[in-house]
Amino acid sequence: MARQPTRARGDSMTAVEFTDDDVRWMRRALALANHAAALEEVPVGAVLVRDGILLGEGWNAPISSCDASHHAEIAAIREANRSVNNYRLPGSTLYVTLEPCTMCFGALIHARVKRLFYATEQRAGVLVSQLQLADSGFYNHEIHVKGGLLADESAALLRQFFRSRRVSN
Repeated sequence: MARQPTRARGDSMTAVEFTDDDVRWMRRALALANHAAALEEVPVGAVLVRDGILLGEGWNAPISSCDASHHAEIAAIREANRSVNNYRLPGSTLYVTLEPCTMCFGALIHARVKRLFYATEQRAGVLVSQLQLADSGFYNHEIHVKGGLLADESAALLRQFFRSRRVSN
């Protein structure tokens, strides 16, 4: 088992154990984030899995798709919904390279995703960085959240992407 630091459900840093499968799925999400970067999109990737089976995957593409909602998580949910022919995804796990935004977390609630693993935090994240929405208690569904899985790799990819954007502009 790989040990990664994380902030899960609160502000204190704790050690959380991730399985080899967790690492494998997050590596797939990182590959999708790299794909997004190659398309000059913000490098975020996501995979949705249930019982070890990939249901859907996606990467950020709001610019190329001319769709503000085309975040990696939304793309993965949409593909998973089509693959199981259902708008609900109970028992599923989402692996995403960046802490979700408000829109994406809402979609995960509505899709009934069971678990969420994210790599790195973001300034406008809603799980630990800003709002702690997973801990709010007012939703009719609870998502189990763990952060920090391959955080350094994801953060480095994001820093490199934004650094290159600043240089080219």
